[in-house]
Order: sequence, then C-alpha cells, then structure tokens
Amino acid sequence: MKTRRYITQGEWNTLMRAIPDTEESVRDRCILIMMYIHGLRVSELANIQLSSISLESDEIYIRRIKNGFSTTHPIQHEEKALLLRWLEIRQEKLGDKTSPWLFISARRQRISRQQVYTLVREYGEMAGLPVRLHPHVLRHSCGYALANQGLDTRLIQDYLGHRNIRHTVHYTASNCKRFSRVWAQENNVFL
Repeated sequence: MKTRRYITQGEWNTLMRAIPDTEESVRDRCILIMMYIHGLRVSELANIQLSSISLESDEIYIRRIKNGFSTTHPIQHEEKALLLRWLEIRQEKLGDKTSPWLFISARRQRISRQQVYTLVREYGEMAGLPVRLHPHVLRHSCGYALANQGLDTRLIQDYLGHRNIRHTVHYTASNCKRFSRVWAQENNVFL
C-alpha cells in the first residue's frame, strides 16, 4: 500500500493544537500556516523577504522555484494575525539589526532549510500524526485541500506554480467529490 503524502483538514487542526504557546511557536505557527495555505516548498518559504508582503493590500508575492510560475496570493485572515504577531516578535529579536528575510533563526539570520525540516518533523511527531510530516507533505496537503474544495485543476496548477498540469492532476484524480454534481437532482435524467 502506498504511503499517504498529505494530511487531512482534521490532522491539520490537530497539528496546530499540538504546538505549545511560546515566542518561538508564533514564528513556527506562521511558518506552518504559510506552507500549508500557499503550498510553499521549503526553499520558497526560507527565501520570503519582507518586501514580498503587503499587509495593506493583504497580498504576498510567491517566488516559485523549479522553474514554476511565480504569482501573488491573498493573505488569509488567520495568517495575517499570525504574521502581525511574528513581525512584532521578529523586530524585538532583531533590535537595531536589520534583515530582509521574513523568517529568522535564534541567531537572527535567515532560517535554514534544515531548521524548517526539523521543526515541521518535530511538530508532526508531537501531534501524533499518522503521516511522517515534512515540508513537502504540507505542499501536497494544500493541493488536496484545494481539490477537496472543488477548485478547477487549472486554478490549482496556477496557485501551486506548476508549469505542467501533469504535476497537478494527481490532487484532483483521487478526489471522488469532484463527481458529486454529475448526477445532481436538477440533471437527473432518470425521473
């Protein structure tokens, strides 16, 4: 049997509840929610700069890697609240130092890919998830969540920055809910 490559909405909620309330956890919650909501690869997350975010217009510019389509996404309400809290803590940590990077480490440098892998894995273990959590699982979870909302495959392709739709169709192919309107009451030819 093939190992599942995503977490469900219920598992996402369990993950977020498992994170303890500390200053570090504000950053970490922000990291997790942004990876999940925007389908970010770990390098895309680590490379987000403050200049990529507009809290006035609630937008974030996503620079995709792997020759993907870069685009602007809306910032969601819960995400914005976490971002604002993190930006306050970040400023306190930096003091008079400056940094272009949104996510910084305890050493006040850009967070590393390895740090992100470690924190994602550790929070997944704390939550007791049935799936071994790593950053790319959150990207897949985004794709499956969008498909479960009934979004068009082309829209999901653009949202995740895929150049080739073949990389997108596996999110929708396994979603039986996409067929739910096929024999909807108003289309029922049997009556």
